[in-house]
Amino acid sequence: MDRNIFDNEHEMFRDAARAFYQNEVKPHSDRWHEQGIVDREAFLKAGEQGMLLMWADEMYGGAGVHDFRFEQILIEEIAKHGDPGFFMTLHSRLVGPYIGELGTDEQKQRWLPKCVSGEHVLAVAITEPGGGSDVAGIRTKVEDKGDHYLLNGSKTFISNGILADLVVVVARTDTSRHGLSLFVVERGMEGFERGKNLKKMGMKSQDTAELFFNNVKLPKDNLLGEWNRGFYHLMHFLAEERLLGACQYLANSEAAFEATMEYTQERKAFGRVIADFQNTRFKLADMRTQMDVAQSFVDRCVLEHNEGNLSAEDAAKAKLFCSELEARVTDDCVQLHGGNGYMDEYPVSRMYANARISRIYAGTSEIMREIIARSLGLDPRKKNKAA
Repeated sequence: MDRNIFDNEHEMFRDAARAFYQNEVKPHSDRWHEQGIVDREAFLKAGEQGMLLMWADEMYGGAGVHDFRFEQILIEEIAKHGDPGFFMTLHSRLVGPYIGELGTDEQKQRWLPKCVSGEHVLAVAITEPGGGSDVAGIRTKVEDKGDHYLLNGSKTFISNGILADLVVVVARTDTSRHGLSLFVVERGMEGFERGKNLKKMGMKSQDTAELFFNNVKLPKDNLLGEWNRGFYHLMHFLAEERLLGACQYLANSEAAFEATMEYTQERKAFGRVIADFQNTRFKLADMRTQMDVAQSFVDRCVLEHNEGNLSAEDAAKAKLFCSELEARVTDDCVQLHGGNGYMDEYPVSRMYANARISRIYAGTSEIMREIIARSLGLDPRKKNKAA
């Protein structure tokens, strides 16, 4: 099915994005996979191409483009022609907006230009050891010491954790369940340390680390947003985060599908190409149908988001369906590759391993189902209160 949400300007941008990934990212993918981290230079080159924080105002070096479809294009093209471990989108659309929307004029002037250029890499630190998806259970804390804040605690599973120059840290500032605030911790601050680059099942080229904060003195102007409003700030950005995920998971499915289509039309078994077997054709037909249906819903969510109307439950539906779809598609694609699908030299093997995290981060599939169920009026908490 033809997609009708892009115009000529979008397609020209797609061509530029594809060329950038093919020339500046793909050639380094195997090396990044082995070393467990992308080169910092990749962010600088993306910045030179104007592909980072495109929404930032021109006064900060950005293009002032808020149309989410441009980020959607970057996500789709990196899945096919780049490396999924190059977390440009996390930098630009997941973390950057915290500064762009919550930051003061002084903070934006201080931080955004180097984020746009790629000189500063961004990360957000929410998850804690033993904490999982329970944001309300955060124990990392900040104390107000009068002329400065004092930060203590630790975080884990932090994407861009090794490369990050600026980390948006979620910390407890009140004993109430939602008494959280956001702070920007900068590279080189005394007491801020990083653990080793964590080894993972997939996404090998993406650096993931533990972060430690031992009596880190934070200037008062490193508070981001309002004191004790951190939980609500986080909730504000969750719909876009889950839409970003849905776009990514669907793009990954497409990449696996295309690789498998090519493989099954070249590989032979019992004197016939694999694509001629009914099982193969039916599997590919099922995948194509499900991806087309998912794409229609995701594209509609993108348009709703551009209008400021994307609901939390629709974002959750997109995230849930696309992450589960990616799991099914990559699994079927490995099966259609046979033994070769288990070999690291075939892209589908890495795609399968990469896909496993999609149902966990940005909110697990179980959390997504809970959000959707509550939107249907199925909330046991309200029943318990009524009783």
